[in-house]
Amino acid sequence: MEKFACGLVLGCIGGALLTANNYKMRTLVRKTQEEMKAKFDKMIDEKIQAAEELTEEIKESAEKAAETVAEKSQETLNKVKKVAKKAK
Repeated sequence: MEKFACGLVLGCIGGALLTANNYKMRTLVRKTQEEMKAKFDKMIDEKIQAAEELTEEIKESAEKAAETVAEKSQETLNKVKKVAKKAK
C-alpha cells in the first residue's frame, strides 16, 4: 500500500510539475508535495509505532512464559531431589 501511495504521489507531482509553467502553479505544487509527504510520513510513523508496541507485547509475553517454565522446572527438580533423598 505504501508503494502504491508513494507512486501515486510522485506521479501526480511529476505530472503537475510538467504542466505547470508559471511560478504560482509551481509554488502550489511544491506546497501540495510537502503536505502529501508530511501525511505519508505520519502514516508510516503510525505503522512503525504499532509494530513496535506489538513487538514489546510479544517480548513481555515471552519473558513471562520463560519465567513460568523456569519456576515449574525448579519445582520439579526439588520434588525429584526429595524423592531421591527418601529412596536412600
